[in-house]
Amino acid sequence: MGHIVVTGGSGKAGQFVIKELLSAGHTILNLDLMALDHPDVHTLKTDLVDSGQVFNALSGQWALREPFPEGLPPRPDAVIHLAGYARNMLVPDNETFRSNTQGTYNIIEAGCKLGIRKIIIASSVTVYGVAFAQGDTNFPSFPIHEDLDINPTDTYAIAKLCGERVARGFAARFGVDIYILRIGRVIEPEEYNHDIFYSYVHEPTMWKVHGWSYIDARDLGGMCEAALQTDGLGFQVFNATNDHITNLSPTKDFLKSQFPDIPITREMEEFEAPFSNAKIKKLLGFQEKHPWHKYFNNWEKKQIEMEEKRMYVNPLTPNRRISEYSQTPHTKLLGMHHHSTHFHFTFPLTISPSTLF
Repeated sequence: MGHIVVTGGSGKAGQFVIKELLSAGHTILNLDLMALDHPDVHTLKTDLVDSGQVFNALSGQWALREPFPEGLPPRPDAVIHLAGYARNMLVPDNETFRSNTQGTYNIIEAGCKLGIRKIIIASSVTVYGVAFAQGDTNFPSFPIHEDLDINPTDTYAIAKLCGERVARGFAARFGVDIYILRIGRVIEPEEYNHDIFYSYVHEPTMWKVHGWSYIDARDLGGMCEAALQTDGLGFQVFNATNDHITNLSPTKDFLKSQFPDIPITREMEEFEAPFSNAKIKKLLGFQEKHPWHKYFNNWEKKQIEMEEKRMYVNPLTPNRRISEYSQTPHTKLLGMHHHSTHFHFTFPLTISPSTLF
């Protein structure tokens, strides 16, 4: 298989991407400021804002050897660029912009000029302009697809969009494949049964900023592998999200109830994620392996805890405790049964295959 350079491989998403690539048989070099604790991956401490370091890292050795092999080290078959500040407010805005744009530019320039034929760039669904908007902002239509006219107003998303524009120009100039992944909220396996994913499912009005969509970190690795195996597409932009909406109402019903004035521009599958991943499935052949309902298995316990918090004493009948709800929403909507701690969905789990990170 190939020699793949991953930037930011020590981070939340990068660790799972590297694991997926290793399982596919690739040799990996990790460019990061923090070491990755993996015996089969060498981490080269690299400041991606320094163009000289980037050129050197992409043309150097793949691991420490005594002695080094004879001849020049193999040229990378591809670069997957995940590194950078993962959101606003980690550093001042000007540093977010400087670091993220310069790092992305340096990777693209060095990769193209060194003859690397494929570069995969991590962008973000924040470029659609809702997550970090100045005030409450709505999506223009559903589903949210890659051809929408976008104009984000925050520094992080603007920097991501600048990187996309650099990629488009260099792909045309050098005739290489540069694929952009607009990554949704990255979920690690252990996060499915934490409070944050529970709130995604049971308090969906809070999560408009993420478009009620996400990407499992392992499926993100699968998307990167699918991108590595698909050649000749030039410059492309893909939403990198999983298949299903992150709440329990059918997608169309939910969107119409919350946003009756926002158009739905095509028929959507019953529980399709509002961020459409149709393009990445069609062009790269991506198939989801890790749907959220496969892992989110503590709903009954959590629901009981929330019901107990919502119980109150009726002053007219103080010996009787009354709940706000006579039936839990998820039981009513999806036909689940209380005898199990796992979902029993009325829709098939084989619905066709959808950060911040």
